[in-house]
Amino acid sequence: MDVIEKIISKNDLVFAFLFVGIIVYVSFWIAKKLTNNKIPGSAIAIFIGLVLAYFGDKKGIADLPMFTGMALLGGSMLRDFSIVATAMGASFTEIKRAGVAGIFSLFFGVILSFFVGGTIAYFMGYTDAKSFATIGAGACTFIVGPITGSALGASTDVIAISIAIGVIKSILVTICTPLIAKKIGLNNPTTAMVYGGIIGTTSGVAAGLAAVDEKLVPYGALTATFYTGLGCLLCPSLLYYIIHIFI
Repeated sequence: MDVIEKIISKNDLVFAFLFVGIIVYVSFWIAKKLTNNKIPGSAIAIFIGLVLAYFGDKKGIADLPMFTGMALLGGSMLRDFSIVATAMGASFTEIKRAGVAGIFSLFFGVILSFFVGGTIAYFMGYTDAKSFATIGAGACTFIVGPITGSALGASTDVIAISIAIGVIKSILVTICTPLIAKKIGLNNPTTAMVYGGIIGTTSGVAAGLAAVDEKLVPYGALTATFYTGLGCLLCPSLLYYIIHIFI
C-alpha cells in the first residue's frame, strides 16, 4: 500500500482522471443495464460524486491524501478550459440561425431566474434588496450569485445560499434535460442555443445535452456562457436597482 500511495501521490492528476473515468464508465453502465437509459449516466455520475464528497471536508474527496489531484481536476482552471474548448466546436452558421430568438432567450432567462429566485427568497424572510438580488442571482447560476453578493456587500450566509441554489439548479438541469428533450423539441443546434440561453447554467446544460446528443453540447454551452456574463452585468446593477425601488 505504501508503494501504491507513493505512485499515486507523484501522479495525482493522472490518477484523478483515471478515477473520474471509472466513475463515468460505471455510471453509464448502470444507466444502460439497470435503468434502460431512463436515468442519464451523467446524472448518476453526479450523484456518485456528491456521495463521495460527503466523505471529505472543505475540498470534498480532495482532502483525502490519495485524491489530492481531484482539487486540480475539479478546479476552476480546467472547468473554464473545458467550457472554452466546448464552445470552439460550434458552427458560426448554426449560431446565426438562432438570431433574435437566441438573444431574447438570454435576457428572458436571466430576468426570469432572477425574479423567481428572489421572490422565493423574499417569502422565506430575506426581504432586503441585497438579499433578494443575491439569491435571485444565485438562481441564475452559482457563479452569478456570489459575484452579485460581493458587489452589493451581502452577508456571507446569503452568498452561501445563492451558491447552493445555483448548484441545485445545475444538478436538476442535468437530470431533467434528457427527460424533457423530446417533449420540447430539443434536437437541433438552434433549440439547443435557445435552451442554453433560457436555462443558463453551463455545467448543467452541457451535461444534460451530452445525455441527449453530444453534437448539441457546443451550442447550448455557448449561449449558457453568455448567460453567465449577462447575469454578472445585470444582476448587481440594473436588476438590483429595480428591486431597490420597490423594497
